[in-house]
Amino acid sequence: MNEHIVKRINILGGNTDAVSNDKSFAENWQSIRFDHHLYDKDWDVYGIDAFYESHKDVYEKDSGKFYENLLEHYFSDHELPCGQYFFRNWIFTPFKENTDDYEELDGLVEENEIREVVEGTEMEFICLFYFYGYPDHFFVCLSDPDPYNPTVYSTDHEVYFQEIENEGSLEKFLDRFMTKEEFQEVVKTYLQGKYGK
Repeated sequence: MNEHIVKRINILGGNTDAVSNDKSFAENWQSIRFDHHLYDKDWDVYGIDAFYESHKDVYEKDSGKFYENLLEHYFSDHELPCGQYFFRNWIFTPFKENTDDYEELDGLVEENEIREVVEGTEMEFICLFYFYGYPDHFFVCLSDPDPYNPTVYSTDHEVYFQEIENEGSLEKFLDRFMTKEEFQEVVKTYLQGKYGK
């Protein structure tokens, strides 16, 4: 994976210490670690009103502490639906014989239909992110023509691999996520606009 991707992952709080040029994309992605979830720039301040109401006293006394608690809550490893993206790294091989996933898409979609959208010599994938919204799964083809900056594809569990969208390059895709600082600014702007504080 290219250095811009690695840098962006680091900026977003991921650990890329085990990434190296002599590994495949899948090996590198599986070596990345995130201790928290990610939020995209279109995030709709999900749950902020409730968080503010529950922590209003802290906000009044020490807004710095309030935002510290806010970031700790949102940027942690929890399953509460807050509009977050979950980092994932599992391999999906529905057309490869002798794998756990083989024939999982039988009767739903044919390999040649996926090839109409997805570029790659083999239709084997790695899941990068999961999301509570639509679409909810984001994949990269393991044999993408550009292994240093592969294309990201999205699909949803309701129409799993029957509908696939090209989301652009991984480098571009990662730009949709906010840093903790950007996240905090979004919340600050929202709270100031709503509560005048």
